[in-house]
Amino acid sequence: MSLIAPKTPPGVMELLPRQQVAFQGMLDTIRRGYERFGFLPVETPVFETTDVLLTKSGGETEKQVYFVQSTGALQQNRRPELALRFDLTVPLARYVAEHERDLVFPFRRYQMQRVYRGERAQKSRYREFYQCDIDVIGKDTLPVAFDAEMPAVIAHVFNELKVGGFAINLNNRKLLLGLLATVGVTLPERQALVLRELDKLDKVGRDAVAATLSSEEARLLDLLGEAGSTDEVLGRLRQLGSDQPQVREGLQELTQVVEGLRAFGVSEQNFRLNLTIARGLDYYTGTVYETFLDACPGLGSVCSGGRYDNLASHYTKSKLPGVGISIGATRLFSQLVDAGLIDGAGRSTSQILVTQLDPALTADYFAIATTLRAAGLNTEVHLEPAKIGKQMKYADRAGIPLVLVMGDQEKARGAVTLKHLASGNQREVSLATVADAARSMLEAG
Repeated sequence: MSLIAPKTPPGVMELLPRQQVAFQGMLDTIRRGYERFGFLPVETPVFETTDVLLTKSGGETEKQVYFVQSTGALQQNRRPELALRFDLTVPLARYVAEHERDLVFPFRRYQMQRVYRGERAQKSRYREFYQCDIDVIGKDTLPVAFDAEMPAVIAHVFNELKVGGFAINLNNRKLLLGLLATVGVTLPERQALVLRELDKLDKVGRDAVAATLSSEEARLLDLLGEAGSTDEVLGRLRQLGSDQPQVREGLQELTQVVEGLRAFGVSEQNFRLNLTIARGLDYYTGTVYETFLDACPGLGSVCSGGRYDNLASHYTKSKLPGVGISIGATRLFSQLVDAGLIDGAGRSTSQILVTQLDPALTADYFAIATTLRAAGLNTEVHLEPAKIGKQMKYADRAGIPLVLVMGDQEKARGAVTLKHLASGNQREVSLATVADAARSMLEAG
């Protein structure tokens, strides 16, 4: 029988164990940051019913959806009943509408799960990837102050991740729609198309976007693309003196978000107004966000989101406005590793390897490991007899920082030897103090 070559499916991130430890460490940092601001965990199924998932997805997104087809439905040529989620926001809308009576509003939730999109497989574009979302859902109303809190949370998380410089770009779709109306673009279908084209500015450039727009629509590119500080951009918008209601409302909300960010203590270096940000998904209605890393200028946004006032309207008559933001964790991790901003080959989950110098002392090694674990130290015992050099090499390759050695002579003295592999530091300590000594050497590095 011929062997089938093992091959990872295209468009997924499959990591080696130590890389997975590093990735999990990043997820843990994000989770701690979300919980620091009082968000609660939620999980939803990997698939949703097709009618729920596609209600507000928009034509472009629907092309990327993976449908789940049962054998029975396939044989009967029926439309697939289920589809894999392409983001976590539409499932959230279904979740809140379904469990509305059991939730406390404003409902603050975080969700860290995989999503699936039919992307063309290429570097940093994944078909399966983790999203780490936070959202706040209100009942009937939701103050714009929550729109300011979202990027404040992200600024906290990115500072904890130590990713270097970053900029959270802010805009408001009401403002964009109002400006479109002032140049005669009032049909919703055309407005949605123009916004999707504007959202491609950073990817394809001004000329390519202008070629898809009418001459009147293209006039907006000069205004939207003009650089300046946050206060300068707000000042230019105020000088327009527009009587268009959406322009006034969008400008007022954008101003409130900026004031809120400053009150939260977010550095001016970590946010800016970018009037070309539109967000391609159709369900955003107000504030929108895109986040870029200074160290990876060509990467594109690694964190995005915005305000959605009507997303749950297909599932309930209640008005449940929301605002949210999402970190693309898989994409972020791969780029941070490539840029050398995080160690992609993290340490093992084991902190200490208890070596086996003498098989007759196996029971003693087990007892020492139990003591170390009781003290909160992750401890592995080398259960296979081998030369001490081979055991040391195993610990080094596995990313275990500390090894413990005990032979007949050490046992007679009631002692063990601890060695930190990276630094080469080594010392003999008593069995009574082994846990404290090990923790001290791990902290010293």
